[in-house]
Parts: sequence; structure tokens; C-alpha cells
Amino acid sequence: MSGRGRGFFLGLAVLAGLVVAVPFVMPNPYYLNVLNVVALNAIVVIGLNLLIGYAGQISLGHAAFYGLGAYISGIFTGSFGWPPWPTMLFAAVSVGGLAALIGIPILRLKGNYLVMATLGFNLIVNILTVQLDDLTGGPSGYSGIPSLEIFGWVINSDLRFYILVWSAALIALLLARNLVRSRVGRGLRALHGSEVAAAALGVPTERYKVKIFVFSAVLASLAGSLYAHYYGIITPKTFDIFFSVELVTMCIVGGLGSLWGGFLGAAFLTPLPQVLHFVEEYKDIIYGGILVLILVFLPEGLFTRLGRLPWLAGRRSP
Repeated sequence: MSGRGRGFFLGLAVLAGLVVAVPFVMPNPYYLNVLNVVALNAIVVIGLNLLIGYAGQISLGHAAFYGLGAYISGIFTGSFGWPPWPTMLFAAVSVGGLAALIGIPILRLKGNYLVMATLGFNLIVNILTVQLDDLTGGPSGYSGIPSLEIFGWVINSDLRFYILVWSAALIALLLARNLVRSRVGRGLRALHGSEVAAAALGVPTERYKVKIFVFSAVLASLAGSLYAHYYGIITPKTFDIFFSVELVTMCIVGGLGSLWGGFLGAAFLTPLPQVLHFVEEYKDIIYGGILVLILVFLPEGLFTRLGRLPWLAGRRSP
């Protein structure tokens, strides 16, 4: 194993140690709830950063995949009595299939056209969740979603969900790192540098773009399903276009092309509304301001310098 590989696993071990220690030093359920949302967002951002930071394909539609995972899991378990874990798998496969279906045509687009196509998809999903009120509960939301259960251990508290969701986040980070270090990951880096040059070298650019789009959508679906079973209620506003913008902002603030940076971006921005709760109505303006400042003064991301440390081996560049 190379030094960079050992460094990554050392960093992963340190993070895992912090995750284990936090409930002992911060037992307040409110703080655990915030950390649980951080982990949920981190799962989505890890996949989105692979798409944007590594493959160079911008998406403003990942809140839709997040919402679809939540609604599929919620509706099928709450209304039809399906068992939660198989339903989460069904949701992930369904969302992945939908991502492949729409990804094949829209990933042929570039730049602003791709952004608008993914934004349009997010708007369509958001409108459907509002209009199909007999199925989704409409603007008021869908409730009555059961808690998850593992071998009789019901995950019905912040602490229990903390153990589950942070385990999932660490596994997602490990999977993403392995993908980045694989042949596909090298192809994605070549694709990000120049699609024409990558294709000339034999990289199946169209197939790789669709694959990473599907993978990121599946991670978003997983996070959405976990969200639904954690809160027991879901509303369309949670998965609107503003949340898609927040997710992209987390990627940019943390550092595009850095798995650790995306993770830290989620950790930095997710608690921000709680910290600035006295200006809740200006949350989107604050997010936009942070994004503008980062793009102007730190275009490589707020955590770029941290990303250059040897143990942060998830950087896009060699």
C-alpha cells in the first residue's frame, strides 16, 4: 500500500474515532440531530463531488434524487406495508435506473445547458410531489413512515440513528475513494481534463459519465431513504431546487475534486442555519454570499490547504 493509501486510511480511522467519541462528550440530542443531518448531507455530497469535481459534470438536480429516495421508501413502507430495508434497496435501484434513463440524453449536453436540464428535472420532481397529494400528501407532506430496525433493534432515537448514518457515511467515503483509485476514477480524471483527449485515448467518456451520474444518484437515494425513516415525515420543500444549490455549494466550499473537502464542506455548511437561526429567512442569501466569496477568493475551495496534507489522499490531482 502506498503512503497516500496509508494516509487515507489513517484519516478514516481518525474520523471514525471522532465519530465514536462524540456521543460521550456531546450527549445532547439536539447536537446529535444536527450531526445526523451532516452525515446525510455528506453522503449526497460525496457522490455529487465525484460527478462535479472528478467528471466535470455539473448537476443542480440531486435534491430530486434525494427526495425520490425519501418518497419511495416512505410511501411504500407507510402506505403499502413493505419492509423498510428491501424498500430502501428498491428505491436505490429505481432511482439509479431513472438516473441512467435521463442521464443518457442530458449528459450529452455541456455547461449551462446541462445545468438547466438537471434543474428542470428537479423542478418536475418537486411539482409532482406537490400535485400528487393523494399519494405524497402534497405541500403538507407525507407522515407515518416507520422507523428502521436491525435484528429487533429499533432505530428510534437520535443516538441510534447517529450510529447507523455515520457508519453509512464512512462506508460511502471508502467506496468513493476506491472508485477514484480505480480505472474508472482515472478515466474520470482524464474526462475532467479534456473530454476530447480522453476519448482519443480510448476512455468510454459517455459510459463513464452515465455510470458516475447513476452512482451519485444512488447515494442521494440512500440518504433520502435514511432521512425519511429518521424523521418519519417528508415534505416537498425539503427537496426543492434550493437544496440542490446548497449541495453544490457544499462541494465548492469544501473543494471540488476532494473527497475529504466535500465531507468537510457538508460539515461546515449544514450547521450554519442553526448557528444563524436568528436570520433564518436570509439563509439562502447567506449561502449565495458564501458561494460568491469562495468562488472569488478561494476558487479551489475553503479546505484546499487541508486537502494538500498527505493524509487527505482523495484529491483529484495526482
